[in-house]
Amino acid sequence: MVADFVMPIIQLAALITLANSAPVVARHLLGDLWQQPIDDGIVLRDGQRPFGRSKTWRGLVAASLACVLLAPLIGMAWQLGLAVGALAMAGDLVASFSKRRLGLDAGQRAPRLDSVPEALLPAVVLREQLLLTWLDVLLVVVLFVLVVRLASPLLFVLRLRTQPW
Repeated sequence: MVADFVMPIIQLAALITLANSAPVVARHLLGDLWQQPIDDGIVLRDGQRPFGRSKTWRGLVAASLACVLLAPLIGMAWQLGLAVGALAMAGDLVASFSKRRLGLDAGQRAPRLDSVPEALLPAVVLREQLLLTWLDVLLVVVLFVLVVRLASPLLFVLRLRTQPW
């Protein structure tokens, strides 16, 4: 049996992982349907889009909805699932925005920037609600980074990802 103090860490990491995967699965299942970019194609003064074409409303909705559906199955309120999904995608948008400002192309690898904000934002924002310590927050981020590193090559082999990272 998993200790009670470890459960919120595993639950949160599972929801963040699902939020990360849901847009990829939605793109695979829905193709071009509902692929409107969140930034609507605008270009900032630096000549770059805020987020890029791969950050879509479909992905945001897919991540949030998937977490709403999973949360009750793992013992969490659906509202918490919604918050985790939306916050994980907000962290992903922060990472994309930062990558564009650093001159990195969409899809270009930036290991820590590609996964840390996506896990860190929901863990920090929901820390008190989930009774997480700062060490727990760190564990959630490390667990998510490890899962992404292990799962991404598998998703690439299954043709769900376009790159092996």
